[in-house]
Parts: sequence; structure tokens; C-alpha cells
Amino acid sequence: MLSRRSLACALVAFAVLVLGGLSLTAQAPVREITPIRGNLYRFRNNGHFSVFLVTPAGVIATDPIDPEAAAYLKREIATRFKVPVKYVIYSHGHEDHASGGEVFADTATFIGHDITKAMMAADKVPSPLPTETFATTKTVTLGGATVELSYLGPNHADGMIVMRFPKERTLFAVDIVPIDSVAYRDFPNADISGWIASLRKIEQMDFELLAPGHGPMGTRDHARRHREYLEDLKTQVSAHIQHGMTLIETRDAVNLTKYKAWTGYDTSRDLNIDGMFRLMGGR
Repeated sequence: MLSRRSLACALVAFAVLVLGGLSLTAQAPVREITPIRGNLYRFRNNGHFSVFLVTPAGVIATDPIDPEAAAYLKREIATRFKVPVKYVIYSHGHEDHASGGEVFADTATFIGHDITKAMMAADKVPSPLPTETFATTKTVTLGGATVELSYLGPNHADGMIVMRFPKERTLFAVDIVPIDSVAYRDFPNADISGWIASLRKIEQMDFELLAPGHGPMGTRDHARRHREYLEDLKTQVSAHIQHGMTLIETRDAVNLTKYKAWTGYDTSRDLNIDGMFRLMGGR
């Protein structure tokens, strides 16, 4: 028969084993690589996505996301395609997209907007700073493939760029064109007028498929849909502010029911209103 001490130790060990196993199961990341078109692929790490283009001379990769995700992607690229990552392009400087670039530092050159480099340095984002930067546009070529980088102005974050893959007729746009989804929380640090202007520019670009940084794939028309949502929200909130309504009154008065089927409507509707109220100068 076990002594009380032995029994207690056994129970603790069992609990650690069971809870540890549950923890590992719950925290196991969802990672996958799926083809988009031609040699362009989409990489998923839980709720974050990036894209990469395979060429005979190497791979043009985008946001590394985090060190573990980047290490997984590096292994998969080496195994599946047997070429090194030659470029890593940052969409913007937010840590949840730009971290982990050091994984590719042995073979890759890092590219980003001028503002992104400054923001990553100021925020101490744990990733190599861009060594090639630009102000408005830049074209990256490798192994006969081309990626066109464009800065559209401030929006979700200043320094944000979009990346057009002309042969694949695909645009990679992070955080500014959610697919039939309301915006993230209360628009932290956003420039709404710049965001709407950025979406108008995207609508004029030549592409078919839209690869966002979160959620499902879309098309160019989703840029128009999200612009119209932001404009609708901005117009309504601004009108209520002009009539002297408080934030609580504005929440009740704004009508966004046409978007109730969109992702995040139930959880972020009020947050979107709160953020727009703040950005439009409500008190």
C-alpha cells in the first residue's frame, strides 16, 4: 500500500502529466501551406497568414510572423522546394507580423518601407531591420519572377505596403482589407481617412485574388466592400457627434445591421463605433 507521501507524489505527477498533455494539445499551432496560383503559396500560422513566391533562384517570402512560424516555414521550403529564402518583405512593422525574421538572416535580404524600418527600430521589434527600403514603390525581381511593392499612405498602420504579384494576379494586403469582416477592435493608431483612400487605390490595381493577413482569401471587390463599410460607419458616427450625442447614445443610434453576417460583428461592432467616435473627435 502506498504511503500518504507516495500517494500525494503520484497524484501530483499524474496531474502534471495530464495537464501538461492538455496544455500541449490546446497550444499546438495550426500551420499549413496552400497553393494560391502558379508558384505563389499562402502560409498559415494560426490566425496569421503570409505568402511566398518560389523561383529557380530562391524564394521571395513575406511577413515571418514569429520565430517558431518562421522556423517551420524555412524547414518546409527547404524540404519541398530545395531553394533558400532570398528576400523577406515586411508588410508593416507590427510585431505580430514582423517578428522572427532572424530565422532567414543567413540567406535573405530584408525589405520594408522607410517608415517601417524606423518603427521597428523604435518599438524594438525582435526581427532584423530592413536593409533595403523605399518611399513609394519598389520592384523586386528574382529568378524571372516579379513582386511590386506599393506604399498607399497611412491606414491601419503607417508604413504599411501592399505587394502585387502580377503574373499570379494576386495582391497581398495585410490588416486593411478583411474579407467581409468588420475592422479590428477600436481602430488603434489608425488613420481612417488614409485607410479609405488606400482602399480606393487598391480598387484601381490590376489583380484578381486578394490574400489578406487574416482570414479567407478574397477578390478585388472586397476592397470596395470594406471601404463602403468604413465610409458608412464614419458618416453615421460623424452625424451623431454633430448632433451632440454621447458615445453610448451613438452606439444605440448607429445602424450596421446590413453587416450583421460579417465576421466579428457581434464582438467588434461596438468597438468599431467606439474607435470611430474617438477618431472623429467625439467627447
